[in-house]
Amino acid sequence: MRFLLAAGLVLALPVAALAQGTPNPNRLDGSGVPAATPVAHPAPVSVGETDLDFISSYYQQNGDHGAVEGGIGTQHLTDVAPTIVLNVPLDSVARLTANVGFDYYASASTDRIDQVISSPSASDVRYHIDLGYARTLKDKRTILSIGGGASKEYDYQSFNLAGSWTHGSRDGNRELSIGGQVYLDRVTLILPVELRTAATGSGNQAHGSGFDNRQSYNLNIVYSQVLTKRLQMAVSTELVSQRGLLSTPFHRVYFYDSDRALGTPGTLGTAKTELLPRLRNKFPVGLRLNYYATDLVQIRGFYRFYNDNFGIRAHTFELEAPVKVSPFFTLYPFYRYHTQTASTYFAPWREHSIYDEYYTSDYDLSAFTAQKLGLGFRYAPLYGLGRFKTPFGGRVAKFKSIDLRYGHYWQTTGLTANIVSVDFGFVMP
Repeated sequence: MRFLLAAGLVLALPVAALAQGTPNPNRLDGSGVPAATPVAHPAPVSVGETDLDFISSYYQQNGDHGAVEGGIGTQHLTDVAPTIVLNVPLDSVARLTANVGFDYYASASTDRIDQVISSPSASDVRYHIDLGYARTLKDKRTILSIGGGASKEYDYQSFNLAGSWTHGSRDGNRELSIGGQVYLDRVTLILPVELRTAATGSGNQAHGSGFDNRQSYNLNIVYSQVLTKRLQMAVSTELVSQRGLLSTPFHRVYFYDSDRALGTPGTLGTAKTELLPRLRNKFPVGLRLNYYATDLVQIRGFYRFYNDNFGIRAHTFELEAPVKVSPFFTLYPFYRYHTQTASTYFAPWREHSIYDEYYTSDYDLSAFTAQKLGLGFRYAPLYGLGRFKTPFGGRVAKFKSIDLRYGHYWQTTGLTANIVSVDFGFVMP
């Protein structure tokens, strides 16, 4: 029993390790469009049965510091992301997992790349797929997993490989998990329309000046320990090294000064495309505590310290308190607090000099404090919510659970967001 409790702190890691890379790696507080929709309760299933989750989320944000317009434009964005997650036991020691879906987003900010409202860049679709294989070794305390995936949108392609090793102690009170991921990305360079030149192409062309690449190397280490019958802890780190193109070519930066070589300044000032170093190392460490206050109430706490070579220092606190209203109905309010310093390379609109080596007006790299407050519920009756015959083969499937979650997010920069997600869980024969 203790081993299962301890494993609950880290077993989600190999599954999460197969998730897609985030579309916006500058968001450090876990806000924004989810990089991948997690399965709420990835519990083991019996051999001969398949866990199937239909997950969907709707995200909307508003703000006035869009990076496409140099930190002074709209940040309005909506995103719909349906996903199917499969967990298929092959036998008593091996299982396959699959995560397939797409994101459809509409962005008023990227619509300003061409400075034409309702341009082709106003919306896009990102498709993604991840496959994984996990196997428990003969000692029944070691799990190996491997996987890979890909995602594609109009100007972005990404491929990833992942692997992890998890080992539990004989008494089941301790567990160590180590996972690694490699992301290989290819980015189409799309420049703001007024910054295209004879060399990059000009006018309302779709592409700018070709392609560039990015590589990301992640190392996840998690150690979990059962401290008492009611208290568990896990210490983790996720070291990340990114190389290649780390700036966004269609982000404008406006300067307070000018240079003849850049021509006559426009009404908003002299503009160039964002420029950031081609190497970024991230060093986060986290502590998670789960406390079973009573048989009906659990308190989950998380703290993370983050720093990187872009000059950002951040602290994140999370608290979630699942309460069993009945044996099958659980409410879980949650709250997150995040604060960070600004990157060395960030400055607001017209506060950079054209002689700066690197420059950005992306407010994801600014100093701010953010909070997120929300409520979720899970309903999972013992015999499920219903049964039905599958379209092919006429076998009986079970509609086992429903999870619904809402969160409201706000920053001191003025950015606000709302996200609703739902998870319909099924067991297929």
